[in-house]
Amino acid sequence: MAAWIDITEDTQSLAIFRENAAELIEQLETTHRAITLTVDGQPKAILQNPAAYQRLLDLAAASDASEGIRQGLAELSQGEGRPAAEFFAEVRERHGIPR
Repeated sequence: MAAWIDITEDTQSLAIFRENAAELIEQLETTHRAITLTVDGQPKAILQNPAAYQRLLDLAAASDASEGIRQGLAELSQGEGRPAAEFFAEVRERHGIPR
């Protein structure tokens, strides 16, 4: 089970960020923890380093693949779909691919 991350741990107001942007960007690179920016005490934006953001994008993409596989298996269990051999034969015929 993944550990929960407390995004309130590194919270700064937008005004503080404006005054100390370079230091807070360095903090991102050093700690690898996101910084929550607030306006009037309300969270408005999350800053994170590019590597952490890319990791989130990769996880989301992998999640989509997992969901697609789950849906395919559910359809298969309901008798939907067709045999792979039939599908590949059709693709070979359509594209002139020899056996």
